[in-house]
Amino acid sequence: MKNIAVTYQSHYGTTKRYAQWIAEALKADLFESQQLTEAQLANYDLIIHGGGLYASSILGTKMLRQYPNQRYLLFTVGLANPETTDYSKILAQNLPATSRQPVKVFHFRGGINYQKLTKRHLLLMKLMKKMSIDHKQPEELTAEDEAFLASYGGQVDFCDRKSITPLLEFVQQDYA
Repeated sequence: MKNIAVTYQSHYGTTKRYAQWIAEALKADLFESQQLTEAQLANYDLIIHGGGLYASSILGTKMLRQYPNQRYLLFTVGLANPETTDYSKILAQNLPATSRQPVKVFHFRGGINYQKLTKRHLLLMKLMKKMSIDHKQPEELTAEDEAFLASYGGQVDFCDRKSITPLLEFVQQDYA
């Protein structure tokens, strides 16, 4: 296996958890992206970066632009179900065509605990509910809307270690 670094940026810990699982499975080095220097990453053949999804932003993608010569995979962690979510707009917004693109992108499902949210994130969740759900009639709600409402104000954890299998298989096949 080539020399691999797993980096992450997380607010509440679910992205960190996925990064730890990936680093452990690949026997890779693990770094919190905000504490990295270019010199630390210079000797890695591949960077696997995990960024939490918050209001259509992927944490840490600006950091990746600082290392334009590195090959990298990207994984995102968010509350939405990756099997039913279209990430194309989010990726276009966070990975401009003028910047180096990831080799591949993976999406994992995280969780939320409203008791631990910052005031800013609580406000964002309230605004999201008000703008995208509150105006809908019950029969207009999507499965994603219903899942959002079911977890609203509480705690839910969708993290699943098995979901990293496709990423691990991709790395083992292409970077062994």
